[in-house]
Amino acid sequence: MSQSILFSPLPLSQISLNNRIVVSPMCQYSAQDGKATEWHLVHLGQFAIGRAGAVIQEATAVSPAGRITYGDMGLWNDQQAEKLKPIAAFIQSQDSIPGIQLAHAGRKASTQLPWLGREQFAPAHPHGWQTVAPSPIPYHADEHPPIALTVDELKSIVDDFRAATKRAVQAGYQIIEIHAAHGYLIHQFLSPLVNERTDAYGGSFENRTRLLKEIIAAVRPELGHAHSLWVRLSATDWAEGGWNLQESIRLIGELKNMGVEVADISSGGAVHHQEIPVEPGYQVPFAEEVKRETGIYTGTVGLITTAQQATDILERDAADLILLGREFLRYPHVVYHWAQELGVPISWAPQYERAKLS
Repeated sequence: MSQSILFSPLPLSQISLNNRIVVSPMCQYSAQDGKATEWHLVHLGQFAIGRAGAVIQEATAVSPAGRITYGDMGLWNDQQAEKLKPIAAFIQSQDSIPGIQLAHAGRKASTQLPWLGREQFAPAHPHGWQTVAPSPIPYHADEHPPIALTVDELKSIVDDFRAATKRAVQAGYQIIEIHAAHGYLIHQFLSPLVNERTDAYGGSFENRTRLLKEIIAAVRPELGHAHSLWVRLSATDWAEGGWNLQESIRLIGELKNMGVEVADISSGGAVHHQEIPVEPGYQVPFAEEVKRETGIYTGTVGLITTAQQATDILERDAADLILLGREFLRYPHVVYHWAQELGVPISWAPQYERAKLS
């Protein structure tokens, strides 16, 4: 049997992942009033049984208006937190690290479940509500315009993230990831293509990044022993005049100094029309550049589908973690498969050991 960097531990400051394969947050749109159901326990639990190094729960809204759809998970009240405790406990029981992604959808909220159409509901619709954003610009031209947030409302959103972090920690999650990517509210503030404000939250780099840094400053004290703070960031808008890689590097450097331990690097999502050269590993260079320039631990995503591809990324020091989404949906126990493919000894759940190939 051989050794592999893919199956080596990653010791962070307060926690240690058993391997470098992480379940990326994937919305299931199956919550009830923001509360988890049996679906979420089984969905997330299967990945922990399969020995993922960490399991990051889907984008979980910090307020009702922050949901993408009416089926989104939420963490704005204690009843929702109670439903999450069995999920975090089960993931831990399988020697995996439970994580949660906290989010606010901003102008991309109030939409239909994706398998029913994805259209955005008007505020008066039974499944809709008024969306908010840095500026009153809709994502699609034919959508109901969002309302520009006031400074007082921004302070409330910062507190929503703080309160959700506190609940997440109490529920047992050890990784708290702030979602600042894919065109959702925090990313909307970062991007000059979406943020046309002229106050302290718009215009300059310092102003456009202010909301995220206020959120980080607010949530960091809520983390205690055995916790790690991550940020998911879109490294580029893939659009002229938008948020770009150099700004991402500058921001991640500042966030690292504020206590962010891992940068989960993705891209795109801020504007509707993008030309993205999608191919295997197409987002890896962004994580590699962020890692080289800032020294922060990075996770990379995007069409990573084989053990050798993932290994090559880590061996050339382009990233520290491999986050998989669709590959885990296709093969919930992909970690077992990759370990056997690479000839790496890992412990299987004893209930599943009879399936090991000799």
